Amino acid sequence: MSSPMPGFTHWRTRASSVSTAPGDNRRRHDSTEFGSSPPPSSVIGIDHPSRLSSSFSGQREPIRSFIHGSGREHLAPKDSTHTARTVREDTADLATYVLTDGKDEGSRSFLQRSRPSVSDVFSSEPVESEAGEDRNQDVILEVSEPPSPNDGEQEPEDEGPSALANLLRKSPPQSIAPDRSRPRKGVGHERSLDEPEDLRSRRSTRGEDAADDEEHTENTPLLSGATSRSRTPDEDVEDMRPEPRKSWMGGLKSRAQGAGRHAARTFAVAANPKQWDGKAIWQTCCVAPASCLPAVCVGLLLNILDALSYGMILFPLGKPIFSHLGPAGISIFYVSTIISQLTFSTGSIFKGSVGSELIEVVPFFHNMAQKITDIVGVENPDAVIATTIVSYSMSSMITGLVFYLMGKFKFGFMVGFIPRHILIGCIGGVGWFLIATGFEVSARLEGSLEYDLDTLHKLTRPETLPQWIVPLVLAIVLFWGQARVKSKYFLPLFILAIPLIFYIFVLSLNALEIDNLRDKGWIFEGPPAGEPWWYFYTLFKFTLVRWDAVAECIPAMFALTFFGILHVPINVPALALQCGEDNADLDKELRLHGYSNFVSGCFGSIQNYLVYANTLFFMRSGGDSRLGGYMLAALTFGVMTVGPSLVGFIPVMMVGCLIFDLGFELLLEAVWLPRKKLKLAEFLTVIAIVLVMGIYDFVIGIGVGIVLAFVSLIVQTSRVSAVRSTFAGDTVTSTVRRNPSQHHYLQRVGGQIFVMRLTGYLFFGTIVSVENKIRSLLDHKTFSEKPIKFLVLDLWHVTGLDYSAGEGFNTISRLLGKKDVVLVLSGVEDDSQLGRNLRAVGLGANGTEVVMLPDLNSALESCENELLKTLYARQAEMNSTKRVATASLDVPKQTESSFSSFDPPFNSPRQTHLAEAASDAIRSDEVQQPQKWQSFKEPLRLMLQIFQGLSDKNEDFWFQLTHYFKRRELAAGTVLFRRGEEANGFYLVERGILRAEYDLPQGWLCESIMPGTTCGELPFFSETNRTATAQVERECVVWQMDREGWKRLQQEEPEVARELLRVSLKLTSERMSSITSYILTLAG
Repeated sequence: MSSPMPGFTHWRTRASSVSTAPGDNRRRHDSTEFGSSPPPSSVIGIDHPSRLSSSFSGQREPIRSFIHGSGREHLAPKDSTHTARTVREDTADLATYVLTDGKDEGSRSFLQRSRPSVSDVFSSEPVESEAGEDRNQDVILEVSEPPSPNDGEQEPEDEGPSALANLLRKSPPQSIAPDRSRPRKGVGHERSLDEPEDLRSRRSTRGEDAADDEEHTENTPLLSGATSRSRTPDEDVEDMRPEPRKSWMGGLKSRAQGAGRHAARTFAVAANPKQWDGKAIWQTCCVAPASCLPAVCVGLLLNILDALSYGMILFPLGKPIFSHLGPAGISIFYVSTIISQLTFSTGSIFKGSVGSELIEVVPFFHNMAQKITDIVGVENPDAVIATTIVSYSMSSMITGLVFYLMGKFKFGFMVGFIPRHILIGCIGGVGWFLIATGFEVSARLEGSLEYDLDTLHKLTRPETLPQWIVPLVLAIVLFWGQARVKSKYFLPLFILAIPLIFYIFVLSLNALEIDNLRDKGWIFEGPPAGEPWWYFYTLFKFTLVRWDAVAECIPAMFALTFFGILHVPINVPALALQCGEDNADLDKELRLHGYSNFVSGCFGSIQNYLVYANTLFFMRSGGDSRLGGYMLAALTFGVMTVGPSLVGFIPVMMVGCLIFDLGFELLLEAVWLPRKKLKLAEFLTVIAIVLVMGIYDFVIGIGVGIVLAFVSLIVQTSRVSAVRSTFAGDTVTSTVRRNPSQHHYLQRVGGQIFVMRLTGYLFFGTIVSVENKIRSLLDHKTFSEKPIKFLVLDLWHVTGLDYSAGEGFNTISRLLGKKDVVLVLSGVEDDSQLGRNLRAVGLGANGTEVVMLPDLNSALESCENELLKTLYARQAEMNSTKRVATASLDVPKQTESSFSSFDPPFNSPRQTHLAEAASDAIRSDEVQQPQKWQSFKEPLRLMLQIFQGLSDKNEDFWFQLTHYFKRRELAAGTVLFRRGEEANGFYLVERGILRAEYDLPQGWLCESIMPGTTCGELPFFSETNRTATAQVERECVVWQMDREGWKRLQQEEPEVARELLRVSLKLTSERMSSITSYILTLAG
């Protein structure tokens, strides 16, 4: 390991640049010139070093989460802005150093200044108290400005609803401003031109027209009576001030009052026949209902078909305990449908909305019924039924509560985070379940469909085979016909034709008897005689309910709720798109679904929702009105009251055909149609969900789908590289305008800076690719060919990271530390969550050097400064090793070793590269910088320094130019010129820092202009306006050529003017190349 180079301390043993060491007085003086007060010591963590070190001692263990205070209660304070200022001071010192001869020891003091590291804040070494006292003496405390004198306390003004209202209210035009020089009477009561005479006279008696009698002066407003009425300054000129938010009780009260007033008006009109409008009565009572009647009939038919398809199988009819509850299931279906229909017809934005049972509840209900039966036992049928029906109702109330809370707190958008292929898989699982239910219902199997030989034997018995084959064949024909026939009446006509043809055969053939067919399973068993539609309410026997069994069904209830909430955020936007409704409010619709489901549960019924297909069918049939919805609810209630007696005459094949057809449609939608749209992993997830739901368990199937989706998401996200782009330092540089000699040197050694821009959220899946990329850079062969000294990780586009990613950064820092590569993190604000998370995992606390800077430009500037320090350290070493002639040869002195810290075998390939580049640059400078330049007066020496390598002219030639420049001293904060101004000056920077800001509509860019460079040459020589605003950041000395001087130079010394113009174009070309490279890097 080589010894440290002269003027440098080892990276690991350097003190923080924010601490004060002997010889730092000059730097503190420079920071005063910077133009901003130093940050408080409490911010940068140097006021109480002992307390800082003690707060971190004993807390080296890695934390497991980013919960503040769990692992590290007090994170080390870190001021990245102060770090950037320290980098800027180094840049200025380096630019000034190149303009001097370098012999002054004070001018090289900045070479001993180290860059601040994250490891500094973890250091437990105490700081000397004397230094702290001196530092505190230099700190200028900021004194708050006294409050502005006011006549009195002012209440906060109530802001208007818009910026226009506030502008007009707070800033009235001067032309109508009140005259404050004398008292005014009646100015605030302007009247309109068409004001009645009597009102005008009444106002005059109150003195409101006194202003009309006043003498008109030159201050009298010309538009004193132009407005219809006066507005006070605090009045909302748009009349759109938001109303105060009412409580739900106040809103309910106002609605009740409005309904009462409406009822009173209606009663008053009804009691007075003279006010009746015959045409309106005919339109309202006859025409409107008649126009809705076709759509109502279609909707009623759909409700009946759905009741036979889903309501009939609400209970597992294959089990003996529930075999007689088919009519009860239909009644429960109708109650839920009526409640939903009334709710959506009253409050939904879709006037023709149709509500119905959520068909996907059937598999979950069967699962709950089976679980309750297993817990309670078949020997207690009444308790099983009571517990089951209570569980059904409770699940509806839970679903309604979740719907309402999502709408209340506007969480509807969260459903968009659930992968769509999960929903597709669930739909396919429901399709599988319906096909299996079709076999159970058609073949009259006892229990559920089991996938074994015993079930196959039952299905293939001669008396059972035609019972399921006939509805299966009918379903296949119906399914095929729906794909070929586009008429909307095909499905209802086909379904109605089944019982018609069935009873034609029954009545035509004497061998077929209805009672015999019912006993053999061809016709459903009817309810007992006299059983009303409300029979299911008698099943609510709360004394028999097993609440432990209800608790066991809670997971299924929440799974059912999860499946239910997937539909509404999909159906509502899709229906709004189909109907052209631009004002659909998803949160309002969610709240309506909450009301509907909760009320349905309270009435002993089940879940419901706004059915997309039925609503579209209903609206296209002419039912786009709330009246049509109310009529549909009324007719559905009428069918419910007479429905149970009709169940005993419904053919089983009719219901089986409907169930099979719906199962085919759902499987087609979930498995066949998306096969080319989904990725392979997503399609396999869909298949897995369908199989697990259909064969094993519905709730487990949803869980499997979520787990598979999560795994698929991790795999897919991990394949997306977190590395946005990579660059080398010789490709992209900072926007600092440096001396040409420094610029050329950095072009040679810039390859030792490697920039890696990261993006997205870093987690355990993406940090691996970052780590592998860095390992490839540090590979022995790659590192030997392209050694690097600085690795800049730009985190500007990183949105966050988890604990695994934080530990990954620790691993990266250790890998870089073994190669003595400095890790620089850019785009990390000191108080940002990202910066706190990185320090929470102890990044930089293990002895490795980590530097955090607020942006990529500061990071590049810091790395370039360190490389330039190597150049000047090499220059100082070469000067110190030059042999000095002795006066006597009698006693020869001991010769110094010819080896240095830069020479092999004490260095690495990376250090050799730096030494060779530095030596070449120094030799080149020695040729281009004779010692006699240092004795030249300004601005000749400055011109020779700036123009070296850009012109072959000597000092005699450029001496003619010195008379056209004027010296200017600029204090910090001075604006040299602004964007858009005329370019009246060309500047040579001798000392200080200029900051040029390009604030354009396309974005913002900042450029630092250092000593030994030029400023403002392109607009000046091209006679265009300034493209940037230049401000003095640190006290400057510049040499200015104004417009008059440039004209005189062109007339008196045209050859010098032409050469100056060529040099300025070369300088501009280099700067444009650097800035373009930096901008493209940011865009990459």
